[in-house]
Amino acid sequence: MKVCVFGAGALGGHLAAHLIAAKQCEVSLVGRGPMLAGIRERGLTLQTGGKEIGGRPAAATDDPVSLPPQDIVFTGLKAQMLPAAAEAIGKLVKPDGTVVVLLNGIPWWFNYGMSGDRGKQGTLPLLDPDGGLWKHIRPERVIGAVSYSPNAIIAPGIIKHTVQNRWVFGEPDNSSSTRLAQVAKLVGDSGIDTKATNDIRSGLFRKAVGNAPNNTLGALTRLDTAQIASDEGLARLAVGIINETVAVAARLGFDLTKEINAEDIVSRARGRPGMRPSTAQDALAGKSLEVDGLLGQTQAFGRELNVPTPVIDVCYALLCGLDRSFRK
Repeated sequence: MKVCVFGAGALGGHLAAHLIAAKQCEVSLVGRGPMLAGIRERGLTLQTGGKEIGGRPAAATDDPVSLPPQDIVFTGLKAQMLPAAAEAIGKLVKPDGTVVVLLNGIPWWFNYGMSGDRGKQGTLPLLDPDGGLWKHIRPERVIGAVSYSPNAIIAPGIIKHTVQNRWVFGEPDNSSSTRLAQVAKLVGDSGIDTKATNDIRSGLFRKAVGNAPNNTLGALTRLDTAQIASDEGLARLAVGIINETVAVAARLGFDLTKEINAEDIVSRARGRPGMRPSTAQDALAGKSLEVDGLLGQTQAFGRELNVPTPVIDVCYALLCGLDRSFRK
């Protein structure tokens, strides 16, 4: 089986290292810059649980055209980078192959497979402005994913993983398919705690309630998760983002109100000093930010469904401004 990780950054590289070490498939990587150079020179190394795993991929390139057609492509790119790579990813995966979308927040394929009017609406313009993801990757080839796996690149070709490592996969139409079982088994057999679900969108929102405030406020303040949760004013903002995200999810049909307690989430974060989510890491590095999947699409859903999102409105505007300053 030919498997490609398209976007060999911290999260994509983590997965690739596990797959390479497991030796159950032929693994190729698409990357760029110093990370790609490091992988080419020394291979890929993941530091996790007091040990190192990884190795050399079958190929490491910045030119996906040079790779043969792939059975499975895992996209490790951030949401703002995906549209530019849509055509290349669409051509790389076999016609009957699978694209596993690893993203924070709401994904571009969200409407696909849903019942009622939403299932007829097609792509989400905020996340897929020209419709290229829907056209080239095609939502019928997608498996959704939620990953709880904090990682950071500490040197070219070297990734450090901390704390939990749990991954959830699901079909957009909530079915139990053969390909879903195949993806879950492939990743699970590589040593990652893996689950297949029949409700991937609830999983996306479960992660978003922690991810959206921590990534947003971490990028805006440069503080780590524990410092944010320990600041009274920032903690109130975090609680607001969580509650507004839960309210939007409930109106969409994914009611998490009985299982999500914003105060508890913020309180637990106080015990995690030093943790910096990916958007905070990108802000410190002056890179473009993952804004719309984290906050923008939730705001858009809220406006469509008449759910007020006053805290998200302010934080989204600030995060967009910060992102624009980096892009200049």
